Amino acid sequence: MTLTFEVDPAVGPALRDGVLALWADVSNAGGAVGFVPPVTPDEIRPALLKHLVDMARGDTRLLVGRDEDGEVAATAFFTFNTHPLMTHWVWLYTVMVHPRHQGRGYGRDLMAAVERTARTAQGFEAIEAIRLTCRGGTGVDGFYARSGYKEVGRVPGSIRVAPGDDRDDIIMLLPLT
Repeated sequence: MTLTFEVDPAVGPALRDGVLALWADVSNAGGAVGFVPPVTPDEIRPALLKHLVDMARGDTRLLVGRDEDGEVAATAFFTFNTHPLMTHWVWLYTVMVHPRHQGRGYGRDLMAAVERTARTAQGFEAIEAIRLTCRGGTGVDGFYARSGYKEVGRVPGSIRVAPGDDRDDIIMLLPLT
C-alpha cells in the first residue's frame, strides 16, 4: 500500500486534528520536528495554528499524505519567501511520516511528492530550489541526502534539545533546475 498525496487539502477539524495527532506521535517517538518528548497535541496547537494562518494568507502550502484508511500519515509544509531577492526558492518545514508507517518507504514517497509538487503544482512555477533545516545527531540528514538534498551549511550547537545536549542545525538544499 502507498500513501495518497494532496496539495492544499481543505482545512477542517479532521485535517487539523489529524495533523496535531501526527505531530505529537512523531515528536513522542523521537522525531525532530520542533518539540522534545513528551509533548501533547495541545502544546503543539500554536505551531500548527501559525502554519494554518500562513496557509490562509497564501504564504504556506501543505502537502498531506493519507494512508489507506484516509488518515493523515505524512505532511510537509512549503513556505514561500517574501524577500524580493529570495522568491526563487521555498522553505520546507514539518516533514513527518507517522511512526507506524516508517520503514515502508513512505518517507521516500513523501520526498518524491515534495519534489513533484515543487516542480509541477500551480503557484510553484518560479521555484528553483527547496531549502530545509534538520537537527544534527538524528541521522535524518543522511535520509535527505539520499533524497537528493545537499548539505549547504551547518550552525554548530544551535539547537538545544536539553541542557548539555546541543545539536547542529544542518541546512540542506535541493536544486530543481
